[in-house]
Amino acid sequence: MRDVCIIGIGQTPLGELWDRSLRHLAFDALQAAANDAGLAEAGIDRPDALFVGNMLSARTIDQAQLGALIADFCGWRGIEAATVEAACASGGAAFQAGVRAVASGMVDVAAVCGVEKMTDVGKDEITSALATAADADYEVVHGVTFVALNALVMQRYMYEYDIPHEAFANFAVNAHQNAVNNPNAMFRRAIKAETYNKAAMIAPPVNLFDSSPVCDGAAAAILCPLEMARDLSNVIPVRVLASTTGTDSLNLDDRHDMLSLNAARISVQKAYDIAGVGPEDIDLFELHDAFTIMATLSLEASGFAERGHGTDLARSGEIAIGGRVPICTMGGLKARGHPVGATGVYGIVDAVTQLRGEAGENQVQGAGIAMAQNIGGTGSTVVTHILGV
Repeated sequence: MRDVCIIGIGQTPLGELWDRSLRHLAFDALQAAANDAGLAEAGIDRPDALFVGNMLSARTIDQAQLGALIADFCGWRGIEAATVEAACASGGAAFQAGVRAVASGMVDVAAVCGVEKMTDVGKDEITSALATAADADYEVVHGVTFVALNALVMQRYMYEYDIPHEAFANFAVNAHQNAVNNPNAMFRRAIKAETYNKAAMIAPPVNLFDSSPVCDGAAAAILCPLEMARDLSNVIPVRVLASTTGTDSLNLDDRHDMLSLNAARISVQKAYDIAGVGPEDIDLFELHDAFTIMATLSLEASGFAERGHGTDLARSGEIAIGGRVPICTMGGLKARGHPVGATGVYGIVDAVTQLRGEAGENQVQGAGIAMAQNIGGTGSTVVTHILGV
């Protein structure tokens, strides 16, 4: 197996992007990544393969076959191209597919793109579409929404560990503070804990600031083997030290413990073993804060906090830039935005930006190893990547 590097990254702004179609968003991100990688200067007019992460396009814009569609629109007609779907972990799974293709030697240059259009449909339609990440036969049939499922988990967590709701506030405060300096973020406005505490409830105890927004966006990365990286690009090659996946049941009722992200634990432990590192070696963590409860459980499953103590990291400020484990350094899902199928690739882009030392005012000083995690459903699919320079 060959060592794999990221040599190019690209992204679009996130928001209600009604003037850009899905194919245009994907094109913008992929062209930015190809330019960043210097493919044209190296005499490469197209990648060997394209892997597209997407969850909802067949429902929200009636479009499947994204691999061929986007390859054609980018002028890459004829290359290998496919769509990868794993609910909200689709972007992370697509990136992993690209890593494996390059590592195997079957592909030399792979392009990965996560793209999603969520705002072209109404609230009821997007709520129904997002619920497909849950168990249709045993959860959705009873009318449960995806927000409600996370509310159940959060409610149980607060009861089990006697945690007050305000203990989660700094997850949102931290995300919004970091998004201020991210020109691509959807919400570039800092908030205070008081703002969080006064926010309207969506599905108690989940309030407006416990939940990430619906939005559109695309992010992309260009991969190649380590031995080709310096010949192809002038940018700092970021090595993929590990890329792993763990799974659990779709429905919460089937879990042995709904407060343990078992898929994350499996995925992270495999990643640590492959990369030869532990939580103490991670300089920053781009976790999947679709809901503040998921951020909490992710920190615990990944070894940064004992069970029931994930919120302690937020309350103490240890998740901030300069803290023990900086998270969501460019705003995370909460403030940067959560275009579900694209989110996992945005996390990769943010991690690479940090490792290159290009994060500006949000730079984590001395960052040498970063972890990015992408969660599908309420923890049924979890993809973890460890990157290093």
